[in-house]
Amino acid sequence: MSEQVTTTTARPLPGAPVAEAVYAEVTDRVAALRAAGTVPALATVLVGDDPASAGYIRMKQQRAADLGFASPHLHLPADASTADLAAAIDSLNADPAVHAILVQHPIPAHLDYARALLRIDPAKDVDGLHPTSLGRLAAGLPGPVPCTPAGIEALLAFHGVPVAGRDVVVLGRGTTLGRPLAMLLAQKRATADAAVTVVHSGVPDWARHTRRADIVIAAVGVPGILRPEHIRPGAVVVGGGVRYEGRRLLPDVDEACEAVAGAITPRVGGVGPTTVAMLFRNAVELAEQATHP
Repeated sequence: MSEQVTTTTARPLPGAPVAEAVYAEVTDRVAALRAAGTVPALATVLVGDDPASAGYIRMKQQRAADLGFASPHLHLPADASTADLAAAIDSLNADPAVHAILVQHPIPAHLDYARALLRIDPAKDVDGLHPTSLGRLAAGLPGPVPCTPAGIEALLAFHGVPVAGRDVVVLGRGTTLGRPLAMLLAQKRATADAAVTVVHSGVPDWARHTRRADIVIAAVGVPGILRPEHIRPGAVVVGGGVRYEGRRLLPDVDEACEAVAGAITPRVGGVGPTTVAMLFRNAVELAEQATHP
């Protein structure tokens, strides 16, 4: 375990500079594809008219344009049937000009998001959440990695936080963040290779694990669940889970943790920017693989 350090102001770990470094790399790779005659395309599917989801799609389309991607979009009505959504996904699967597909989550309650995810061709799974992609991650094989876990690994590496050989505790076991993050950070790689423990609601005294960790990553989606008494002085704290109340973002990490942690992601602008950046890194990788299988 690393040396304990008492602090009153934790070093911030912003995501924006990490994302900009990723975008610079993606821009070069997109330019190379376009020079070779391929325009990488990230297609999006939106069901319904949820304002937040529509805003996310607009943001992603603008970023796609900035990076040189094509961004075809399918907008289905809120009362679209399972067959309608399947047909939309099938049309994008069959289009050789589309290299990556994103179905914006959440979708209306009468539709099954997991079923929609399964419908996506794994070769176009930009979110890295298809069971095939998660299986490749578990086996240590190349493939799209879930965006938030990949962004957290990149964030720690960018800010020079040692991970290899360290005690990392992931609070949360969800399939989009906690579980794939644990697999990712345990892999043998310079920016990973950690001793990873996953704790969750089924662990009665989960804080005894987080209090000994060098790095604590909150990935639950329960506002304020990680408090100062749950971490040791000088630990690195990453807030990966959030919940929204309207437009208000409620992070897993209580702001008072800044007085104890040695380094911490900001309440806004931490993992969010890196997640979006990794979406486009996955997209360009899928385009490259489609072009040069």
